Amino acid sequence: MSSNQILSQPKVDQIIRRIAYQIYENNMSEEIVLVGVDSGGRKLAEQINDTLAEISGKKSICHTISLDKENPLNKDILIDGDVSDLKKKTVILCDDVLNSGRTLAYSLTKLLTLQVKKVETAVLILRTHGRFPIYANYKGYELSTTIKEHVEVKPGDGVFLN
Repeated sequence: MSSNQILSQPKVDQIIRRIAYQIYENNMSEEIVLVGVDSGGRKLAEQINDTLAEISGKKSICHTISLDKENPLNKDILIDGDVSDLKKKTVILCDDVLNSGRTLAYSLTKLLTLQVKKVETAVLILRTHGRFPIYANYKGYELSTTIKEHVEVKPGDGVFLN
């Protein structure tokens, strides 16, 4: 199957920088905790965190949330590290691609049990196949595709459509 590059890595880096500035502008006085969905979301959270540190001079805390993306109720939804870091803080839930919204919806169920102050979402690619009422507060690139097409973020290479 052939793949077409949608975004080059320099463009992805530029988008992440813009998202970090938006997060900072909207949450200047807040303590921010970034939570990335395992793999692609974690990488995005780390990159946003690095850029936020560059912009604001302070580094935020990063966590990873892990769940079975195909059957989220089959296994526990886990957050690495000390979850008390999230209590009464602004949490930015990050994922590389928001497709149906299922992954972020189930991730939210875990975050909402931790008495967070506020939850916002950041995604690199927003697709238009929502089946769950999930809104991306910060989005990098909105992409209209067929449901059968697959978007893949390859760190260091960019974003591809298969």
